[in-house]
Amino acid sequence: MRKIISKQLGELLVDCKLITSLQLEEALVLQKDKGGLLGHILVSMKVIQEEEIAQALTAQYGFPYLPLASYEIDSQVAKIIPEHVAKQYGLIAVDRVGSILTVAMSNPLNTQAIEDIEMITHYKVQVFVTTSSDVTNAIKSMYKA
Repeated sequence: MRKIISKQLGELLVDCKLITSLQLEEALVLQKDKGGLLGHILVSMKVIQEEEIAQALTAQYGFPYLPLASYEIDSQVAKIIPEHVAKQYGLIAVDRVGSILTVAMSNPLNTQAIEDIEMITHYKVQVFVTTSSDVTNAIKSMYKA
């Protein structure tokens, strides 16, 4: 069963009092100017830590948290998702059981990413939350030549 998510990441972080509305506005301006993921921008602004974002998502929506640094990912499973798609959405496939593909992502509120992964892979996606750094490191490790 898919969770119904009506809030964007920025709204959630403001509601949880992890960032201020002003900090969110600043980050959104930077995002509009330079592109990139909101979570990355907020971390680079040093207004929040990646783990705080992951914990907020876990607490608010019940997504399980998966620290990838201590998780062994099968490279064949990771490569079910093309590298450019993994980088674009900040996610990585970590496991597959039958028709269910388990994906770790830094922004599980991105329902478009989940829908795209399901369309590309023809698997049902199960989502875990992790940090952007963990995803970036896993992508570098899994997709190296």
